[in-house]
Amino acid sequence: MGRTFVYCRTGDAEPDIDDQLASIEAAGYRVAPYRVIDEAVSVSWPAMERPTFRTLVEHKLEPGDVLVVLRLDRLGRDNIDVQRSIARLSNAGVSVVSLDLPIGDLTGGEGQLMRQMFDAFAEFERVRFSERTREGLARARGQGKKLGRPVAIDTTERVQALKAEGLSQSAAATRSGLSIATIKRHWNRRLASVG
Repeated sequence: MGRTFVYCRTGDAEPDIDDQLASIEAAGYRVAPYRVIDEAVSVSWPAMERPTFRTLVEHKLEPGDVLVVLRLDRLGRDNIDVQRSIARLSNAGVSVVSLDLPIGDLTGGEGQLMRQMFDAFAEFERVRFSERTREGLARARGQGKKLGRPVAIDTTERVQALKAEGLSQSAAATRSGLSIATIKRHWNRRLASVG
């Protein structure tokens, strides 16, 4: 039988973990204090970019262990990220329990069915995001807005002035403080063609 860990995330809405732990204990999970992992982090961070969560997954959890969270959103920033976290934990042999769901283990049979539904929602989310992006770009083009990176006219003018002084590319980079890659990109660009 593996160990049980609890992952709690705190933030503005939940400044401490006391309520989270009380709910988890009320659900029947008694966890030693050193297995309660607490992290104060923004909800916008992907799960594996959260330092404490990453350490938990990569260095503490072992096959047979159970990870308990109060809500599914503790496992990722969005549906896609949650899916990745669950798949990673499942592949590592770790059971995942989210107390806001009606099933016991997200890595078991019922959990796999629920994960397939998550996959469908995640794919829907990806498709909708892509569609909204294309629609937004089309709308912007229709309004005559220029898309893409703005042309660096000032940089081209600076580089051309240094070139006109007879400096080499490396000397121009040193004097201007620009990188050699930037100097090279603007070295032969004609000002008339910019814009």
